[in-house]
Parts: sequence; structure tokens; C-alpha cells
Amino acid sequence: MKIVIHGGFFSESSQSDETKLKKQSALKDIIKKGYDFLQEHSALETVVYTTTLLEDCPLFNAGIGSQIQGDGKIRMSAAIMNGLDCKFSGVINIEDVKNPVLVAEKLLGEEDRVLSGHGAKKYAASQGFKAFSTETKERREEFNLKLKSSKTGTVGCVALDKNGNLSVATSTGGKGFEIPGRVSDSATIAGNYANKDCAISCTGVGEDIINAAIACKIVTRVTDGQSIETAFDKTFTELNEIDGFAGAIGLDSKGNMYWKESHPKIVFAAYDGTNTFMFQ
Repeated sequence: MKIVIHGGFFSESSQSDETKLKKQSALKDIIKKGYDFLQEHSALETVVYTTTLLEDCPLFNAGIGSQIQGDGKIRMSAAIMNGLDCKFSGVINIEDVKNPVLVAEKLLGEEDRVLSGHGAKKYAASQGFKAFSTETKERREEFNLKLKSSKTGTVGCVALDKNGNLSVATSTGGKGFEIPGRVSDSATIAGNYANKDCAISCTGVGEDIINAAIACKIVTRVTDGQSIETAFDKTFTELNEIDGFAGAIGLDSKGNMYWKESHPKIVFAAYDGTNTFMFQ
């Protein structure tokens, strides 16, 4: 059993040492809670649970603390994928919910499994999700002062359970100040993808991740027989050819972990029950 999480890039908020330490501390706490949960739950249940913890932490750009779009509103996206049956579900540009990943989880049981905008919000309300503002004072101050960040915040989790099944979840508050209606990579197979062989969650500039089809390319290459390291390296070589800005975390069915970024600022943690690996 293994679990890996990421909290986006440090550059999406303050670069201070204090902020870095706070994020590292939060990731360490969250990943251990996720691993404990994994002991008695499936990979799918675990990635959903762990991503809600990331969404609930205002240090990260997902759920509470999400970026504000160009018209002053917060719209979030999230997706999950179960490697066991290759089912994908997600919400795009959903408003006024605390945990978009929980709405994505609910959609797994529906025939129509990816909803956007008003339809996603209406569906959430019909399923008993209460209206909730994820805006924080800090995000509103950033918006009011037009302090544009580098627009690369996302959170994600990949997990391998005791039965050898893989799952992935990814959630984002967007890049901030974007044109309303813009679609991120997080609720697409470019940013969030899993099958029985590999699971990948991405962070970075959504357009670059989509252009390079990062998550689905890595998973496909592992499925075709490449090692996870080779699959990552090949995919990021292609990303570099278009000067893309992205990072990704992944696990394969054998428990091999790998990560890579085009810029050395991704923050993530991995845990195998004994050791916590913290990067950036």
C-alpha cells in the first residue's frame, strides 16, 4: 500500500520560507491521515478522502482558498478515476460547494459522469450538498489588488490499496483571474487518469498539460510495457518541446512511485507506512 499527494507549485502563493514550512507540515499530516484511512479502505475511497483534506486546507488552491476568476467569482474543478474499472467522473467550474471532489464521487454512480457550470451546481444541490463559499480573505485581497500569481495551483492524490488497485483524484480552484468558463486540465484525462497499471495526477498550467496529454500518455506508456520512470521522462521530454509548465505524481501497480516537473517547484509527499518522502 502506498499513497502520494501533491499541493501544486509553491509559486502559486507566497514564496516565503514560512509558507513552505506550513505547506510541508500540512502535507505530512494529510498524507499520514490518508495512509491510515487506506488500511481499511479502497484506493478509490482513499483518494477521495485525502483530497477532501487537501481541499479543506486554505494553504492550497482547491476547495477552501480557491483562486478567484476574472469576474470575481470562484469556480472549481475536480475529478476522480478508478483504475479497477476505468470509470472517470468530474465537475468543471462548479460554484458554491465545499468539496468538489465529493460531487465528482457522487457522479460515479450516474450515467452522465462529467458535469459543468450550472448543471454541476444544480446536481450538487439535488444530492444534498449545502451551499458553501470557499473564498478566503487572502484570495479576495489578491483579487482586489490584482496580484496575479503564476496560476499553477492544484491538489491531487494517487493511491495503491492492499488489493493492488489504483485510483486518483485531482482538484483545483483554477489559475486565478481567468476568463469565466475556462476549463482546466484537472477534470480531464490529461490531468487525472488511472487504470489497473498506473495512476497519475498533474498540476501546473492547464493548457500545457492538455496540450501534452500528460496523465493519459504516462498511463498508456506504462500499460504498453514502459517503466513508470521511462514513461514520465518521455512524456516530459515532449512537454519541454512545447515549453510547457507542469508537474505530475504517479504510482504503478507494483508500487513504484515517480514524479517529475518542468520547473523545480512542485510540492508533494509520499508515504509507505514507514517513511515520509517530502519534496520541495
